[in-house]
Amino acid sequence: MDLFKEFKSDFPASIVVFFVALPLCLGIALASGAPLFSGVIAGIVGGIVVGMFSGSQLGVSGPAAGLAVIVLTAIGTLGSFEAFLLSVMVAGVIQFLLGYFKAGFIAYFVPSSVIKGMLTGIGLLIVLKQIPHALGYDFDYEGSESFQQADGSNTFSALADAWNLLTPGALLIAAVSMVILILWDTTLTKKHRLFELLQGPIVVVLVGILLNYLFKTGVINLSLAPNQIVQLPVSNSIGEFFGHFTTPDFSQLNNIEIYKIGLVMAIVASLETLLCVEATDKLDPVKRVTPTNKELKAQGIGNMLSGLIGGLPLTQVIVRSSANITFGAKSKLSAILHGFWLLLSAVTIASLLNMIPLASLATILIMVGYKLAKPSLFSHMYKLGWEQFAPFIATVIAILLTDLLTGIAIGLVVGIFYTLHHSYRNSHYMKESTTTEDGRQVHHIVLAEEVSFFNKASILQVLESIPNNAKVIIDCSNCKSIAYDVVEFIRDYHLSAQLKNIEVETINFIQPKF
Repeated sequence: MDLFKEFKSDFPASIVVFFVALPLCLGIALASGAPLFSGVIAGIVGGIVVGMFSGSQLGVSGPAAGLAVIVLTAIGTLGSFEAFLLSVMVAGVIQFLLGYFKAGFIAYFVPSSVIKGMLTGIGLLIVLKQIPHALGYDFDYEGSESFQQADGSNTFSALADAWNLLTPGALLIAAVSMVILILWDTTLTKKHRLFELLQGPIVVVLVGILLNYLFKTGVINLSLAPNQIVQLPVSNSIGEFFGHFTTPDFSQLNNIEIYKIGLVMAIVASLETLLCVEATDKLDPVKRVTPTNKELKAQGIGNMLSGLIGGLPLTQVIVRSSANITFGAKSKLSAILHGFWLLLSAVTIASLLNMIPLASLATILIMVGYKLAKPSLFSHMYKLGWEQFAPFIATVIAILLTDLLTGIAIGLVVGIFYTLHHSYRNSHYMKESTTTEDGRQVHHIVLAEEVSFFNKASILQVLESIPNNAKVIIDCSNCKSIAYDVVEFIRDYHLSAQLKNIEVETINFIQPKF
């Protein structure tokens, strides 16, 4: 099968993504005020179901931090988690319809500079958010993307607190993990084929489990607190495992709030997914293009199923996707397999996974973040000029100081400003001035192909600068479209120019209709 064509690359990558996804699923469920297992369910559905239906080769879906506040508020508004699950299903139906009616084109309106800023901002955010976990300061949930944290601190104050309250055991694990990752990345993979097949992060996790075991048994007296290791709900039997699944409260179908919340989740989840799709395609080494409408349908199917069996709403997530790409995935098999690993681990080895230190996983994510936000990228974007650099750096800063969607919105605003400025400057050009037989200086203005309302100011400015007793030619020969405001202004200029004894000639100008 073509699905297994890149198995040797996808298999190890899927295990890395699984280790990255597991604490994120649990952390986002915790922040959402939902049962911890609902995050795991969303991760399983995002991997297996969305992975199968998606057209994205490298994107990985699961519960998203961007929806955590919406989920927390929604559960309180609706009064029960079961009623909220019905909203998740409604969101899935809306997403599927958005894909069916081809709303995925929205993704193509986000400038490249903003997408690159999003990736860089997320990279820096990952590093800043994971340093406290690497030092043993685990008061913010895994997967947090907001500047303000639930414990009252923020991204930067948490760094200071982490250094003041660091745990020696977590610091030792993080240091050993970082050395392993750097050696694997720079030296060992070049030495032997074995080190390419066995990914560094897998070794980091195994070493982390070993060190945590030594800490617990007292061989090394640096024990970790319960909140410094993975905390996956343990099922002692298949029956107990399926007991974690929850069904929606269908008696709430006549509750209008169900549909309002479902609509909000569908819009936010779809936007986050489409932005992630664009970003993931940028990271793809072979630059494949994901069909966005197909992706919306896949996300819709995933959310319908996730809501049906007790899972959180899901989106395509850039942290998981970038980890997938960073550690060598080549096709969608990696995302699908990571979902299977989540399922199998929850059934069989939850107690073993609950020995993984968060410091080990934090170090893996720090490496992912660094690769997304390499210093050379800032230099490259700056050399492209302010029209590219300004939206890029605005997006980076805004993501760090707010959250993902707000940061992208601010980057878009800056990008639109430069687009309008560019449009303002390129509404026309002036031909070389000549002189008529009666001594009038001729100013020949050639309008651009597309003249919009935003060009009105620059055209007004140039016409107002024409000196008295001159002649002006307004050439519309190249115009395919002129905004009504500009047409109306040119018509009125014929009258106002008489006061300055300016002769006005138009070429291919169509008078506005009354």
